Amino acid sequence: MFIRAYLRASTVEQDAERARELLIGFAAEHGHQIASFYVENESGATLDRPELMRLIRDAADRDIVLVEQIDRLARLNQTDWQTLKQLLAQKQLSIVSPELPTSWVALQGGSRSEFTSAILQAVNGMLLDMLAAVARKDYEDRRRRQQHGIAKARDEGKYRGRQKDEKKRQHIARLLVTGHSYSAIQEMLGCSRYLIASVAKETRS
Repeated sequence: MFIRAYLRASTVEQDAERARELLIGFAAEHGHQIASFYVENESGATLDRPELMRLIRDAADRDIVLVEQIDRLARLNQTDWQTLKQLLAQKQLSIVSPELPTSWVALQGGSRSEFTSAILQAVNGMLLDMLAAVARKDYEDRRRRQQHGIAKARDEGKYRGRQKDEKKRQHIARLLVTGHSYSAIQEMLGCSRYLIASVAKETRS
């Protein structure tokens, strides 16, 4: 059984390390080890995630995709969620999460009847759809609250916009100059590819 752990963390490196330790412990409780880790810093609201796509390309049929929470995998709109499910289904990849006990059956050995497997797959698929929908609603609600807050701050003359992390940008620029790849910089600094591309554009101009 090949288990691939997908960690979608914020730009804070500690978030990914905490999730990594949680998933290692969870797999061990079920008698397994995680064979591969994929750490992503891109938003869960987009399918444009290099590490998620690399995981799917690397995976063999019937591998397991282990995530801390379903919202680490999907805060997608309905169309993109269906697209992601199709990509996973093409290789019959099973999504397993500590927060979704019905998914744990994929970690169990032994044979089950075709009827039992079909029932478990249907129940788990329904719960995955529900959790993905909840994650998307939470994402949209938070964005709406942020936009309202920004609009209010602008009306009151208090909005300054998001300030750049100049120290991090300088660090990225130095790493780019010394020939480090985007992926290497992401791993070292826990930043997004968008930020690296932005710094790279500035250094070329």
